[in-house]
Amino acid sequence: MKKNKYTRFYRKDVIIKMEKIKEFIKEKKLILPGEVIGVGVSGGSDSMALLHYLNGIKEELDFEVVAIHINHGIREESRDEERFVMEKCQEMGVRAYKFKINSPSIAKERGESLETAAREGRYEVFKSLIQRGVIDKIALAHHESDQAETILMHIFRGSGIAGARGMEPIRDGIYIRPMLNVSKKEIMIYIHENNIDYVQDNSNNDIEYNRNFLRNVILPQICERWPGAEAGIVSFGRIVSEDDDYINKYVNDDGVIYNDDVAKIPLTYFSYPVSVLNRLLIKIFKKVGIKKDFEKKHIELIRELAKNGSNGGKIQLPYEVTAVKEYDYLALCNKLKNRPELRAAFELGEVKIPNMGKIITKRVRTLENNNNCLFVDENKIPEDAIWRYREDGDVFTKFGGGTKKLKSYFIDKKIPQRIRDYIPVLASGNEILVIGGIEISDNVKIEENSKILSISIELKK
Repeated sequence: MKKNKYTRFYRKDVIIKMEKIKEFIKEKKLILPGEVIGVGVSGGSDSMALLHYLNGIKEELDFEVVAIHINHGIREESRDEERFVMEKCQEMGVRAYKFKINSPSIAKERGESLETAAREGRYEVFKSLIQRGVIDKIALAHHESDQAETILMHIFRGSGIAGARGMEPIRDGIYIRPMLNVSKKEIMIYIHENNIDYVQDNSNNDIEYNRNFLRNVILPQICERWPGAEAGIVSFGRIVSEDDDYINKYVNDDGVIYNDDVAKIPLTYFSYPVSVLNRLLIKIFKKVGIKKDFEKKHIELIRELAKNGSNGGKIQLPYEVTAVKEYDYLALCNKLKNRPELRAAFELGEVKIPNMGKIITKRVRTLENNNNCLFVDENKIPEDAIWRYREDGDVFTKFGGGTKKLKSYFIDKKIPQRIRDYIPVLASGNEILVIGGIEISDNVKIEENSKILSISIELKK
């Protein structure tokens, strides 16, 4: 390997231990030639060791290293840590980016803990860098000891097999953890042998945080009695992961209907054995973008709703997930976002529908044989007609006659409750003329001498 002024010589045993990182990168294909790897660098011992090591092997494996430092706006020392990281990156010849987020403000706005808000803010920065093409992947400094803590934390929370797996070497094809196979002790030896400077985060000693309590109080006592406990816990997680992967190959979700961030699960699936159903639900969670692990009690709530809940019944689950029973299905929704504003004048051409696509209105000569189109009489559309979402007091005259509340019409048509607020309607006051993609009012139907308009919805791809 080509040496430079930042590559130091150190004891053979240290080289062997840290070479495990490079072999792990190759085995798991964490870094590919030509990629730009952003390293999350806090300035602490773990992230500084990872930055130093990756910078030392970048030429051999043909990739570029970029440092990403985020000031979370929590501690007074953050500004000093920011300066420290930028100076050390300059010394190492590593390009570095710095960002600041207001974690206390995020926590207050979202009703989250400060720890959760800081984590989410951090990952939003990472995601932005990926989307802008600044970097290809993010390298995180989690190591074997962190893995043991994570597995125990998940078990204490009552998670299932998915939690007992611990952290994956690569997540979403973006976030990589090259040091999962080296211990904290090995990292500290590497730091000492290479004279790597780092900063101490005193908040890591605050045992009011659950992870710090586990790290600083519980695990040391466990390891004092069982010296190889951390490695044993990680080994357990690895075995669980291998077995889980094998079983998951045979979990079939062909009958599940997926639509963006929603999955509709046939109620018949809930007659499966619990072990199969649990894995199926976890698989479905991932497909609709729910990445975090659920506790056993939450999956039991979903099963209870599916088997014994009434139609329209719903439960709010952690991580902004809603489960709703809809006739012959149970729908899992990755949190309904606040309904965006829709208020657009009725006119020929296109009207964009937030998070859906667009409505296309055009004049036609005949009733074209197109199942995606609704046809109305242009002369029967009032001048004040607008596209909007449903409101209290809306009424609809069914095609063929008979006026009823729009809500009642939706129930008759078995339109799921969770999507009723997101269906665009053409309205004149509280009179609904067109229900986008579903039906027209009898009041705008085509007659013999009508000027015909076709209305269709083009869904966002």
